[in-house]
Amino acid sequence: MGATLPLLPKDSAPLGQKGQRGAVLVQLKRAQRLTAKELATRLGVSLNAARHHLKELEAEGLVVYEREHRGVGAPAFAYRLSPSGEALFPRRYQETLTALLDQMVERDGRAAAVALLETYFGGLTRRLQAELVGAPPAERLRALGRVLSEEGYMAEVTTLAGSSGTLTEHNCAIPAVAERFPEICAAEARFLADVLGAEVERRGHMLAGCSACEYHVRFKSAQENS
Repeated sequence: MGATLPLLPKDSAPLGQKGQRGAVLVQLKRAQRLTAKELATRLGVSLNAARHHLKELEAEGLVVYEREHRGVGAPAFAYRLSPSGEALFPRRYQETLTALLDQMVERDGRAAAVALLETYFGGLTRRLQAELVGAPPAERLRALGRVLSEEGYMAEVTTLAGSSGTLTEHNCAIPAVAERFPEICAAEARFLADVLGAEVERRGHMLAGCSACEYHVRFKSAQENS
């Protein structure tokens, strides 16, 4: 039986939003679209309380809703974050990093900027590999999820029976950089595979319009590693 571990430290909370309002925004960030009833169930609050928070957040321009037909009956109102709501979540050094990369592209070419991004992942790989040497697969996956959450990626880890699991990043800490340099996403996938010593397959990608970047992880057997 698998175990789902949400890894959401305090610094992954939406900027300036606490309590149930913050929890509403986090749930919408992770699920992309939720009805008031679904949100109430997830948070363990009354339907009226969920509707109250959604109404306030909508008035502030942080959430929007769309009508969705879900089977027979009247359409449901499904809520999601607005661009202003999305902007409340961590963006690590994005403007500074983008400016530096643009300068490097102008001076040394795009390949130099991509190499710099890959160097960052290379250093992080070496550090984590040293820290996790000898650790069992599930422990390596959980540790990596914690590191990514600390970097603002709102990572969620699911370990499955056997030698596999999933790693889901609900937030991109540097979306503008990823849009300008999509090579960083390929570098990230290689980084995950190297740190975990596993086969990593991306099954969801924010740049492709998905609500999260989701990776399926299959750990290599002892025979494959020998």
